[in-house]
Amino acid sequence: MSNLRILYVASEITPFLQTCGVAELVRRLPQAMQERGMEIRILVPRFGLINERKNRLHEVVRLSGVNIKVGDEEKPLVIKVASIPNAKLQVYFIDNEDYFKRKSVFLDKENKFYEDNDERAIFFCKGVLETVKNLEWSPDIIHCNDWITSLIPMYLKTSYKNDPIFEKTKVVFTVYNNTFSHKFNQSLIEKVKMMDVEDSTLAPLKSGDFKGFIKIGAQYADAVISGEDESTEALKNLLSEIEASYIESDEKGVDIYYNLYNELASS
Repeated sequence: MSNLRILYVASEITPFLQTCGVAELVRRLPQAMQERGMEIRILVPRFGLINERKNRLHEVVRLSGVNIKVGDEEKPLVIKVASIPNAKLQVYFIDNEDYFKRKSVFLDKENKFYEDNDERAIFFCKGVLETVKNLEWSPDIIHCNDWITSLIPMYLKTSYKNDPIFEKTKVVFTVYNNTFSHKFNQSLIEKVKMMDVEDSTLAPLKSGDFKGFIKIGAQYADAVISGEDESTEALKNLLSEIEASYIESDEKGVDIYYNLYNELASS
């Protein structure tokens, strides 16, 4: 089943932005899978640290213009695209001036966690799913990476469960030790809600912390993988609390992912 359609979603990707191990894995895996015959799409946020001119980003007008609801507000979605140098891969960037223009990722100049990082995650996750719909491209596998993508598995199993684009889509969620100590207030629950998303669905998020995001991603994913070569004790403890199909990642190889994608797609 090497002709699978794989969508990679992550916080960052080399060479456009690299602040942690997510970027390198998400650069390496898509190319490896493409070389094995799979059809690839990649979606990441267009954080302000990414130089648009240097990286030759340009707006995709036909995919832009959608309004994404976050709580009581609607924010315009802008989609940009660029090619990875020396690879036959394109990266789609989710952009919005309010959320991603600032010249940083998740922390401000004083190293404080942005209060609206929850809204940025919600906007990003919803923006990804709406963009895939507008592409009219049905992924067999969506491979989510890091906490900012953790709402996608839940939305797929609730609000988007009857959408024909995602009818056969399976979700892999890779967890990294990119923890944060910030706790969002209870408004998070109302912001996250969409059609068919009940309070009980969002129970893991009531803690408002990093663990909550990881738990909700894992609860609704079809497989969970540690993206760390050596998981910290805290990450191991967190993963042990998750009742999911958990897989230890190998150090360098891609076979574990290739086999997993095919196994999930055929199940």
